[in-house]
Amino acid sequence: MMPPYSVPRALCRAEETIKRSRFIGTAAHTPSPEDAKSFVSQIRGEFSDATHNCWAYTAGPPGSTARIGMSDDGEPRGTAGRPLLNVLLHSGIGEVTVVATRYFGGTKLGTGGLVRAYSGIAKKVLSALETKEKITPVCLSVIADYSYISALRRMAESFRAKIIKESYGADVSYVFKLPEEKAEAFQISMLDLTNGEIIIESKVSKI
Repeated sequence: MMPPYSVPRALCRAEETIKRSRFIGTAAHTPSPEDAKSFVSQIRGEFSDATHNCWAYTAGPPGSTARIGMSDDGEPRGTAGRPLLNVLLHSGIGEVTVVATRYFGGTKLGTGGLVRAYSGIAKKVLSALETKEKITPVCLSVIADYSYISALRRMAESFRAKIIKESYGADVSYVFKLPEEKAEAFQISMLDLTNGEIIIESKVSKI
């Protein structure tokens, strides 16, 4: 079971200047690699005259490396994308992309200076980022006798389960959508209510 986790609520931006180089960090909620790449393109377009638009993303729960990406965008290898990604993976925030835009100020920062600068701008924008809780929903397909309709509907309300589909034939069929952490208890309660005279199928919701 996937527990709830924090994701960005809205786009956030932070800036700082280091030895006359201007760094702009922009973070946003990007649930998929495609969303992340689209966001990077958007920021590149906004700051098309910048010296670099480096970026990193994680398109999964906090700390997950299953779907990640990064780019130094012309900075020395390992001095921008990797530091950005390291900050993301230890931030406790999932499904997030950070683009770090740099306008070169004429003074080279050196390898260590670049790592500190890109890590710093990532930390700064993430510290200002508002987050929300993401709860993975599941769908439960239920087939029950008509005599349980009223009781099942009342129980669904108490578990914050929404009826997203219903049909009537020899029995009544419902598809309930609810937070994943409530699904097991809901199933047990329905089985208790009907003395096991119910058919339940569970799957992660894509609706």
